[in-house]
Amino acid sequence: MKSAVLLAAIAGLFVIVGGLIGRGPGMTIGLVMGFGFVGFSYWKSDTLAIRAARAVPADEAQMPQYFAIVRELTQRANMPMPKLYVSPDLQPNAFATGRSPEHAAVAVTQGILQICDWDELRGVLAHEISHVRNRDILISSIAAAVATTIMYLATMARFAAIFGGGRDDDGPNPIALIAMSILAPLAAMVLQMALSRSREFEADRSGAQLIGDGEPLARALLKLEAGAQQIPMNIDPAHAQAYIVNPLTGRKVQFANLFRSHPVTEERVQRLRSREWEHGF
Repeated sequence: MKSAVLLAAIAGLFVIVGGLIGRGPGMTIGLVMGFGFVGFSYWKSDTLAIRAARAVPADEAQMPQYFAIVRELTQRANMPMPKLYVSPDLQPNAFATGRSPEHAAVAVTQGILQICDWDELRGVLAHEISHVRNRDILISSIAAAVATTIMYLATMARFAAIFGGGRDDDGPNPIALIAMSILAPLAAMVLQMALSRSREFEADRSGAQLIGDGEPLARALLKLEAGAQQIPMNIDPAHAQAYIVNPLTGRKVQFANLFRSHPVTEERVQRLRSREWEHGF
């Protein structure tokens, strides 16, 4: 329900910005762009994420425990086996991608393989498998696509205000166009990140339920948070929300809490260790 409300709010911003730009061709172009972004993100979300992470297919002969853990977890969850990848990044992290359980991929970084034991990695992989089972990737991809479309529409609004505003008394107010071109992307980004935070809590809960224990994931999250603060990762913000901890944590950002794409790690650990996952968050 929360995801549906947030997505509706983002879609509402899309309509508002389009309405300010103007009726007719402008709105039609905006809607076509929106459907194009949603469709592209739906069909190509896994390919784009894997390419952005520079990940390569994992070799079962070289990483038998990786495959064994994921195979066990997917059998427990009654899901197909996803494709497994390894990223060369030294920051400890992991992510899942794909439009459905039948078209999913899970990737871990070289860094997480170095600092987490296999019990902790099992907790992390249970979290990622839960993302796939809960179809979070589809939801986040659509949210990202709509937010991106709003930003494109906001750019169009700025151009309309600068080059077209004031010439037609019946046209949109140029001041309103400029204000919306600034506020709409900001609101879309905040809503998108709030959606991402809610899905992380749910994946923590589902992952702990899947293995019957929240402690392995809690220990792993503390290690990953420390690693993300010390080891930078060259990843664009659009793909950062896919990771289990924010890979951009080490960067200095003003208003960090407002633009946080992940829940506070300490709160996630507290929820896992207090066993709230047994009853739902």
